[in-house]
Amino acid sequence: MAWKTLDDMDLNGKRVLVRVDINVPVADGKVTDTTRIDRIVPTVKDILAKGGTPILLAHFDRPKGKVVPEMSLAQIVPALSAALGLDVTFIDGGYGEAVGKLAAGDVALLENLRFNPGEEANDAGFAQRLASLGDVYVNDAFSAAHRAHASTEALAHLLPACAGRLMAEELSALDKALGSPERPVVAVVGGAKVSTKLDLLSNLVEKVDVLVIGGGMANTFLAASGIDVGKSLCEHDLAQTARDIAAKAAEKGCAILLPRDVVVAREFKAGAANETVKTEDCPPDAMILDAGPDSVAHIVQALERAKTLVWNGPLGAFEIEPFNAATNAAAKAAADLTRDGKLISVAGGGDTVAALNAAGAADDFTYVSTAGGAFLEWMEGKTLPGVAALSD
Repeated sequence: MAWKTLDDMDLNGKRVLVRVDINVPVADGKVTDTTRIDRIVPTVKDILAKGGTPILLAHFDRPKGKVVPEMSLAQIVPALSAALGLDVTFIDGGYGEAVGKLAAGDVALLENLRFNPGEEANDAGFAQRLASLGDVYVNDAFSAAHRAHASTEALAHLLPACAGRLMAEELSALDKALGSPERPVVAVVGGAKVSTKLDLLSNLVEKVDVLVIGGGMANTFLAASGIDVGKSLCEHDLAQTARDIAAKAAEKGCAILLPRDVVVAREFKAGAANETVKTEDCPPDAMILDAGPDSVAHIVQALERAKTLVWNGPLGAFEIEPFNAATNAAAKAAADLTRDGKLISVAGGGDTVAALNAAGAADDFTYVSTAGGAFLEWMEGKTLPGVAALSD
């Protein structure tokens, strides 16, 4: 899929509408994590360097088409100004008049687009109103690209359009991971439930050489193969679905790795008394809360043979010790292989980012996506409206 980047656009003297995702965590009116803001800085700086005037378009939270004062983007302006090292002009009302007053070198941020019902409705009139404010459209919000909204989809058809630096980086990383990857490809998929990742598993068994399944999802696959998983989190009603996925994997030549040994406990709390047993020896009164060391060794062997890794979800109950051991060990192994130039590693999804950060492994991965839902839909093989609009 081909799309233009900032390098393909003449921005000199142009007003540039930039869709960004600065939907960041805020407490007491202050931004508590600037990761998403920091990631858009290269795009904004490049537009300024090319003589363009960036006008940032963004959403915050879910106001559902109504003005909700505590969801105003005004509270993001101090953190945004600090990250860019310049004062950002906030525009909350009459867009046209305020935009007309902007000078070269200015950066502006429009009020929360979702205060207008036309944004989420992908309304043509609202998109036209936005388009009238600028000369060029840049989408730098991959994390919102799975939504067909006025600022992510309709607007791209109304102005010369391209991908921002973050969007281009994300699309390039994803293409290396599943689009045209170096083989063998290993996918690690964890998390609590198979039901939330059916499309993902179905797509991956057609694309990867080895699929590692961890977390509560693994229990469902183990139970489906006739293993008693005791009191573990398990979707017993999805046993046939799990068997169907396993059969499809076998047909496509994708090896599925399930835990060979597991860490079990009688209660779900930090530091709970636990033991490591062979998977088939899970006591009937215990819960599986992590993969064991033999399972990790098996995963690491697969990673050592691989050229590409895609990771979504933890291998155990990583939020509480000691049930983070398998996730940490596998993540560190992947990070080491990446640092040594032996592996291309791409990871994404909320829990995944948290788990890799906790393991101290995130910085060494080739690419860690903060996109959440968009990353998951891309892994599921779905077309993302915001990306498709750029490549038209």
